[in-house]
Amino acid sequence: MTDEPAVTDEPTGAAGAPARRPRVVLGVAGGIAAYKAVEVLRRFTESGHEVRVVPTPSALRFVGETTWAALSGNPVATDVWSDADEVAHVRIGREADLVLVVPATADLMARAAAGRADDLLTGTLLTATCPVVFAPAMHTEMWQHPATRANVATLRARGAVVLDPAVGRLTGADSGPGRLPEPAEIAALGMAVLARGADGVRPDLAGRHVLVTAGGTREYLDPVRFLGNASSGRQGYAVARAALARGAAVTVVAANVALPEVAGARTVAVTSAAELRERVHEVAPSADVVVMAAAVADFRPQATQAYKIKKESAAPDSIALVRNPDVLSELVANRRPGQLLVGFAAETGGPDGGVLDHARAKLARKPVDLLVVNQVGAGLGFEVADNAAVVLAADGRETTIERSSKDLVAHRILDLVVEFPIGHGDGTSSEAVRVPVRTPR
Repeated sequence: MTDEPAVTDEPTGAAGAPARRPRVVLGVAGGIAAYKAVEVLRRFTESGHEVRVVPTPSALRFVGETTWAALSGNPVATDVWSDADEVAHVRIGREADLVLVVPATADLMARAAAGRADDLLTGTLLTATCPVVFAPAMHTEMWQHPATRANVATLRARGAVVLDPAVGRLTGADSGPGRLPEPAEIAALGMAVLARGADGVRPDLAGRHVLVTAGGTREYLDPVRFLGNASSGRQGYAVARAALARGAAVTVVAANVALPEVAGARTVAVTSAAELRERVHEVAPSADVVVMAAAVADFRPQATQAYKIKKESAAPDSIALVRNPDVLSELVANRRPGQLLVGFAAETGGPDGGVLDHARAKLARKPVDLLVVNQVGAGLGFEVADNAAVVLAADGRETTIERSSKDLVAHRILDLVVEFPIGHGDGTSSEAVRVPVRTPR
């Protein structure tokens, strides 16, 4: 993320006693990307989490035990023979609230999928009753090999979150899919999973394709100036992270978002409303759920100047504007059977009605399945870390989401999404998958 995670005060429990800090097991497999796990560790420790690092013997050839111990503030568990009286391979997994493997190599995932327990990390994975997240990193050929794909499918079917790797420079001159996602986004996704607490994260969007738009479009007056808005893209990115954690394949159409790409999602960058419209219509036919979280400009300049408008030139009395196409209305008109549409409404209210009055009118004009209503302005909605919303459903239900982190708001939105029958990309419809959640101890 662009913002550094804040270092939180010690949480308090009943009668002011310090509450137990969330326990994270950071598994590190033996790949060159192991050094990037140091940044993931730092973000969790600075956010007030208790982290226990469990590296494989191969991982210690890349980053030494001393580094992990110094940064985590905990002893490093390296093998099943140390502290045998504590039965570490059972205790560590049982006590964890989250197990996060960074990087997850092809070998590590193969052993995890086979249920092997030939080192402390795989033993921990077998005993964990909490959410498990794998962040893969390997060469492209290894990621695309049928054996790896089968192992990934197996782990996902068991409820683990396995991110898709990023596309980019690998070891040496190679480039392609297989690069470890950005550590900041890996940590953000892990924290989003932890934030669900006792609710857990169900793979109830497994097998679905979710399209999310995020950010704010820009309409240029000249090469320097533009009409825009203050949307940072944080809420859209939070929805994308939440959908990934729940097993979906995710495409993000990002309009001028200055954040690291969401780990595991395919991201398409756009600038203007016209570009966003084009990319959305390319992806939407294959999407089972479309979440239009981006703030899309309603108008654009009638003419764009080829050169910067000089201050010394005669100031225009007005700027002629033309209306942009309404992308959400087009999606409503062209939706296929079983496709679920989620719209967003950023409202301020005014002399002609309140926030919800305007939102209900918008839902009547654009009958999406769910309309997420945000009051914006005065520190609400845009460019802040938390959010609050009222979700209007097409059937008349209204759900209030109290102010909380945008990651939690995203999960509450998706809780409502999975109550609907969601179609597949082939147009057939079925009920959303219901999977019992394992509650962290």
